[in-house]
Amino acid sequence: MEVKVYNQEGAEVGKAELKPEVFEIEPSEALVHQYVVTYLARQRQGNANTKERAEVRGGGRKPWRQKGTGNARVGTNRSPLWRGGGTTFGPSTRLYGNAMPRKMKKMAIRSVFADKARADRIRIIDQIKIDEIKTKSIVDLLTRFDLSGKKCLILDEGENKNCYLSCRNLPKVMYSRAALANGYDLLNADYVLMTRAGLDKVHEVFG
Repeated sequence: MEVKVYNQEGAEVGKAELKPEVFEIEPSEALVHQYVVTYLARQRQGNANTKERAEVRGGGRKPWRQKGTGNARVGTNRSPLWRGGGTTFGPSTRLYGNAMPRKMKKMAIRSVFADKARADRIRIIDQIKIDEIKTKSIVDLLTRFDLSGKKCLILDEGENKNCYLSCRNLPKVMYSRAALANGYDLLNADYVLMTRAGLDKVHEVFG
């Protein structure tokens, strides 16, 4: 599959080949769904933690003898019935979501790329060069490609600090290195804007 390549001014400067093993496969909805569910579950912190009776301070000696005091029998002051005792069935630190095999992750991301390519929602630009950190530079760039106001994911390769920082104030625009392309962000974006270097990296990593 061939797509047009544009420069930053919006003029066509050539064509690029989208490798079929990434952009022309049959998307798997079930795999993408599993990927998204796993990804969102892994975003949960899971830091809530309480101490059970084996973890709280105290215990050891029996508070009082078994019989003859008139009190109810008790074996430890770490009992959940006592003030300062352990918590029964309380939350503990955990990792949400199940692990997903690497090959399945790659296949899910390829499915999203293929779906975007099939819907003609991928734009290729030769490079993104911004001389200073300025949000308006990104806004003007997206306007030239008729992407203003749409959710857009920019994929580049290498360090492009000015572009990354210029995207921060735009709620619908995300910037990422192509090698670290995230399936959830890809799926959430209306359009994907890739540089030539970013496209080559996508072919290398996911091809």
